[in-house]
Amino acid sequence: MTTSTSQRWQLSAFGAQHLRYVETTLPPLAPHQVLVQVEAVSLNYRDLMLVDNHYGMAPTLPFTPGSDMAGTVLDVGAGVTRWRGGERVISTFVAGWLDGAAPPDAVALGGPGPGMLASHVVLDAQWLAAAPSTLNAAAASTLPCAALTAWVGLVDNGKLRAGQTLLIHGTGGVALFGLQLALLHGAQVMVVSGDADKRARALALGASHVLERSSDWPAAVLALTQGRGADLVLETVGGANLARSLQALAMGGHVAFIGVLDGGEISASGFDLIRRRAVVQGVSVGHRQALEQLVRAVDANRLQPVIAAEYPAAELPAALNHLARGPFGKVVLRFA
Repeated sequence: MTTSTSQRWQLSAFGAQHLRYVETTLPPLAPHQVLVQVEAVSLNYRDLMLVDNHYGMAPTLPFTPGSDMAGTVLDVGAGVTRWRGGERVISTFVAGWLDGAAPPDAVALGGPGPGMLASHVVLDAQWLAAAPSTLNAAAASTLPCAALTAWVGLVDNGKLRAGQTLLIHGTGGVALFGLQLALLHGAQVMVVSGDADKRARALALGASHVLERSSDWPAAVLALTQGRGADLVLETVGGANLARSLQALAMGGHVAFIGVLDGGEISASGFDLIRRRAVVQGVSVGHRQALEQLVRAVDANRLQPVIAAEYPAAELPAALNHLARGPFGKVVLRFA
């Protein structure tokens, strides 16, 4: 190994005030493990919830948050053939989920699995994918959770195609990747947001229509589609918002359900669900093969993720505060 220590963020008790940037000793490389120098980590709202113990799953303390990493392989353990050293890589959000159905022992990085908010990490060689050649480390780090969630929900599960209409809630990381991926596939996108500035920025990014959250946006979606409704909905809010999304959905439409911002309980009309023959499918990110397909699509189309801000590694509390305010795009920490 080229280094024996790592600078990492560690949580000793729940609450951001208990985060400390500490030096720890790295374990020796076991067979099938690799050492990665972390260059950037993209934050997800999930990280904020885990730090505050609002996620419904409390990781064992002390714990290091963060799941989405981009870096460079520095060293490989015995038996590793996937990497040799020097490759630019990104983490897979669900460690050990390579393809097909998730195995029972697969865990999410950054809780309960190991966290990525560190200068160096030791990981199983299978928990990594090659980074896009067209993106720098900060941009590449945004793909493992937010971008893959949008890809799986819309492309893999929703069968997104040209000519369709997609309805998106909000302008966070998943929402904006949904917008960009829909445009790549030739679909039109409607965005619901309560912020006038964010609506304007969504229009500039390529949305065909933006709708005020406090308005009767289901009626607006129906009017704008000549009564047909949206073919797909990227449901990032949850709660009672699902009922309104169903009201805006086309017959046989697909709802990719990925958000619980309004809480874990959902409510909707069974009549709307049946009448529209709707498919409501939960999305829990995706496997490594889907991430590799996404990387190829990013490179082929030179997609550039929307980054709201980049912070030095030592400024995690400020980055989490920015995340809590609801950024337009992703918040990233730079380690190198």
